[in-house]
Amino acid sequence: MFPNSSNLGRPPFPPKYQQQSTFFTKLPLNIPPSLLSHQQIIVPPFHFRTAVGNIEATPAVTPVVTLQPMTYGSVSPVSTSDTLTSFQGRKRQSQQSVPDDAKRQRIHSHDSDTTVVNQAVPLPEERRRSFPAPISIQSPVLHAHGSPALIGCVPPLQDTVFPDSTETRLPVAKDELSQQVLELFQACRQQASDLDRKELCRTELQREIQLIFPQSRLFLVGSSLNGFGTRTSDGDLCLVVKEEPVNQKTEARRILSLVQKLFSTKLSSYIERPQLIRAKVPIVKFRDKVSNVDFDLNVNNVIGIRNTFLLRTYAFIENRVRPLVLVVKKWASFREINDASRGTLNSYSLVLMVLHYLQTLPEPILPSLQKNYPECFDPTMQLHLVHQAPRTIPPYISKNGSSLGDLLIGFFKYYATEFDWSHQMISVREAKAIARPDGIEWRNKFICVEEPFDGTNTARAVHEKQKFDMIRVEFAQAWRLLRDKKDLNCILPLKAAKQKR
Repeated sequence: MFPNSSNLGRPPFPPKYQQQSTFFTKLPLNIPPSLLSHQQIIVPPFHFRTAVGNIEATPAVTPVVTLQPMTYGSVSPVSTSDTLTSFQGRKRQSQQSVPDDAKRQRIHSHDSDTTVVNQAVPLPEERRRSFPAPISIQSPVLHAHGSPALIGCVPPLQDTVFPDSTETRLPVAKDELSQQVLELFQACRQQASDLDRKELCRTELQREIQLIFPQSRLFLVGSSLNGFGTRTSDGDLCLVVKEEPVNQKTEARRILSLVQKLFSTKLSSYIERPQLIRAKVPIVKFRDKVSNVDFDLNVNNVIGIRNTFLLRTYAFIENRVRPLVLVVKKWASFREINDASRGTLNSYSLVLMVLHYLQTLPEPILPSLQKNYPECFDPTMQLHLVHQAPRTIPPYISKNGSSLGDLLIGFFKYYATEFDWSHQMISVREAKAIARPDGIEWRNKFICVEEPFDGTNTARAVHEKQKFDMIRVEFAQAWRLLRDKKDLNCILPLKAAKQKR
C-alpha cells in the first residue's frame, strides 16, 4: 500500500526506463552511486486541501513536473531560481562553530561538507503507474543467498508493518517481569495504522516538494521503519535532493528555508508550527494536522536511511530485541534522560546501547551484522537497494536462553557496574566495547556511542557532567530496584506508560 513499503523489491522505475538510461553506464568514477529512491508514489495520493475529516483519494498519477516559480494562494511567489542556481558549483564556506541540535543527531553524516556536484537524483521519464510491473531488480547479494521470502528474518514493509499478530515471532514470557515487558511492548509498539498516517503525509509532502525540487525524493526513516517505534513516535523524514552530500551549513539551510516557506504558506492549513532549526544538522520541525504526528525533516543525511535498515535487521533477527528496546526507551523517557535537547541521551543512542549489551554477553544474543554480512550493509550501496539486502539474512540462533526479565536486569547492571565510561566506546559495528579514539569527536566526552556507518558520536549531546552523573544514577537505581523486586512498576509505572503509548 505504501510507496516505501509493500512494493519494496519491485523496480524503482519502469523497466523500459532502466534499459534506455545511460546514467549507470556513464556515471563518472568520482561520483558515488546514484541515490534512487525506492519510495515511489504508487498509491492514489490523498490531498491536504480536502477537509481534515473528509480526506479524498484520487486515482490520478503524479506527473513529473518542471521547475517553475509557484504562487501559494494569495501570497507572493516563493522564488526558487536564484536560490537553486546558487547551489550549483559553489565552493564550501569555512567551518563555523554551530551548536549541536537537540534532537535528531542520529542522522548526521560526517561528509556533510563535501563539495556538491550538480548531479540530481534521476526521475523516471514515464509516468508512474499505480502498481509497478511485477519484475524484481535484485542485487547480486539476493541472488547469492536465495529467496528472501524463504530464509530472511526481516519482514517486508507491508500493511501489517510488524507481522507477528499471531505472537509467533514474540518470545515466551514465563515469569512476571518478562510478562510485564511483553505486555508493555504489545500495548505500545507502532501499529499499521500509525505508519499509514505517517506515510500518507510523506506521500503528499513529496508531491508538493517536487514542485520546487523536481528531482528530489522524500524518505521516511528512523523509528517509524526500523522496528523500534511506538504509537507516539515522531516521524523522521530525509529529503534527498542530490546524489552528492549537501553542505549542511549552507545548502541544506537554504533548501530547508524554501521548504519551511512552503509549509507556512501554501500548506499552512494542514502543516502547523514549521520551524527551521539551524543546528549542525539543520531540520524543519512541524506538525501534520491530518495525521497528528510531529515530524523532523532534514536534507541529504542519507546515513539515516542506511542505519534505518541496519537497525530494522537487528530488530527482527532475534525476537527478544524489540521488547527490550521499547521498555528501555519508555523507562528513559519516564526518567527524563531521553532528550538530547536537554543534554541527555537521544533514542538512537539508547537503541545502540541495548544492541551493544546483547552483543557483549558471554553467550551473545546478537552478532555484528556489519561483520557477518558486509555486502548487505555496504555504505556505498545505492539507496534504492538498501531496503532489499537485509531481507536475505537468516534469523540469529543464540544459545543464550535468558528471559526478557533477566536481560533487562542485566542491561541496567552492565551500564551501572561493568562498562568503563571513561575509557571505552560502545560499538555495535565491532560488537564489543573498544578503546576510545583520540579524535575531537571523542575527546572529553562523557558518553561515546559509535554511529555504525559514519563513526560519529551519537551521544555527543551529553556534554555536562551533571547530566552524565544523573544518567549513571538512573541506571544504577533501576538495576538495584529490578534486581530486588522483579517488578517493572518499580522503575516505570505500567498503567501510565500504556496510556501514553
